[in-house]
Amino acid sequence: MSLRLLAALPFIGILLGVPFVNRTEPLVLGMPLVLAWIVMWVVLTAVIMGIVYRLDPVNRMSGEADAEARS
Repeated sequence: MSLRLLAALPFIGILLGVPFVNRTEPLVLGMPLVLAWIVMWVVLTAVIMGIVYRLDPVNRMSGEADAEARS
């Protein structure tokens, strides 16, 4: 999977998913479904961006260069 597609996933989930879950029922953890959907995507965005950061070759190369500089 491309890193760009992975990075675009939160954008797609929040903006394109909201019209499909725009309901006041059912309640999820006491929140309307649409609010729970947005909160879920905020949390998932942080997780996904962490994964993108870890998998990005530029960050991997700079991490190796920093480790070599410290040795």
